[in-house]
Amino acid sequence: MTDMNQKELPEAGRKSSKKAILKAIVFLLFIVGALLVARFTGVKDYLTADALGGFLNAVGIWAPLIYMLVYAAGVCVFLPGTLLTALGAAIFGPYKGFVYVWIGAMVGASVAFFIGRTLGREFAASLIGDRLKKYDDAIERNGFATVLYLRLVYFPFTPMNFGMGLTKVRFRDYLFGTGLGIIVGTFIFTFFIGTLKDVWASGNWGELISFKVFFSIGLFVFSFFIPKIIKKIKGE
Repeated sequence: MTDMNQKELPEAGRKSSKKAILKAIVFLLFIVGALLVARFTGVKDYLTADALGGFLNAVGIWAPLIYMLVYAAGVCVFLPGTLLTALGAAIFGPYKGFVYVWIGAMVGASVAFFIGRTLGREFAASLIGDRLKKYDDAIERNGFATVLYLRLVYFPFTPMNFGMGLTKVRFRDYLFGTGLGIIVGTFIFTFFIGTLKDVWASGNWGELISFKVFFSIGLFVFSFFIPKIIKKIKGE
């Protein structure tokens, strides 16, 4: 190797390191900005069934698409997923609400993952020592199972989306693990909220003692035990 090539290698390394740090700074600024938007702006004032529902009624057939985009954007700026999900169930009902919530969550999770992967992965990799590298490699080998498990035990949704982008997990494993892992919880929550909304809208309070209502309440209560069940099975 010539002296010129030997000089070029450290220079290229320094440029790569600077680029990784710059990306990491942009990533950090994005996270801080997203948290500030969610915390200190009036965006939450529009996230009510009346406000959002009125807006979606005005856009007609585009309502499902607009809602899914709102959900995806909300995921990326750390708006509470339970709030966005409850709005979907209240506005669209238990079944359509479930579909729109699931799609919106998947789009938001994918966008957040790519933001983390594009802006933060290089810098994160540079910080990983030998002790942490084995965990990073294990996540790459067992990405689907890792993501699926964390989703089933209700690991915080948005932090996990960005955080997984910093690891070596393959996007395919992340996507399928997320898609399967959130189905149960999403359906239970949307079915519960959507069912109560239907009863409220009908004004037929006798339906509160119907099988459908008791079934939705039972599913909702059961959802809180899912993490413990999964952990117990995994432990055994």
